[in-house]
Amino acid sequence: MLRRVLAIAGSVVADAKRRRTPYVVLLFAGVMAAAIPMLPSYSVGVIQAVYREVALAMVWVASLVLALSLAAGRVPSEVERRTVYNVLSKDVRRWEYVLGTWLGLTATVWLAIAAFTAVCQVVALAIYGEAMSVLWQGAWGIALEMAVVLAVAVAVSCVIGPMVVVAVVALVLFIGHSRGALVTSDSPLWRYYPSLDQLVVINPVAHGSGIGPRYATFMFVSAVAWVVAALLLGSLGFSRRDL
Repeated sequence: MLRRVLAIAGSVVADAKRRRTPYVVLLFAGVMAAAIPMLPSYSVGVIQAVYREVALAMVWVASLVLALSLAAGRVPSEVERRTVYNVLSKDVRRWEYVLGTWLGLTATVWLAIAAFTAVCQVVALAIYGEAMSVLWQGAWGIALEMAVVLAVAVAVSCVIGPMVVVAVVALVLFIGHSRGALVTSDSPLWRYYPSLDQLVVINPVAHGSGIGPRYATFMFVSAVAWVVAALLLGSLGFSRRDL
């Protein structure tokens, strides 16, 4: 089972390398990161905290664009080109295909996040003489949230087209980051609300002392719960799809 899943994941990563999207997004992100200190509103100099906040926000945006561009049409295009039939004909279960697809996409986006974070560090070192290793804590939160985004995107794309995938992901992100606006803290629903806020650590990383190992572990467990739920639903929907 593991060999089949990893083989599918490897093919997804290889296909992503052949596409221009990751490189275009990374180039754009790198140029923007280098341009942050030259923005007119910061003509007197960008303090380190503001740089960290803006850089991590840009990592999040670039990662989201990359994740959606790679995942929204992945399964539909495979079905349209009928390449999915070749995969499933090799004793590959449908849930293995879903898991392998998500794993490959996640690996691709995580590599992009790592590359962009490294670019931000280089810029910080050149401007402030500080590598700002704390940026990796922010990147950890972004990587986990993108894993959730990819799980939702893959799950939805197993049953419907790319445009709806983008809309559903946008809805999930809105709901996931709106607990404070939609539910009061004294409501019984507060504990059970599907929140993604725990994965956003830009503020403590940029303006505070960062996060500790215990909270980083809590973030991981929370993200895994989201991913498992999404992939289970996606696998169920894909298993019932008439191919």
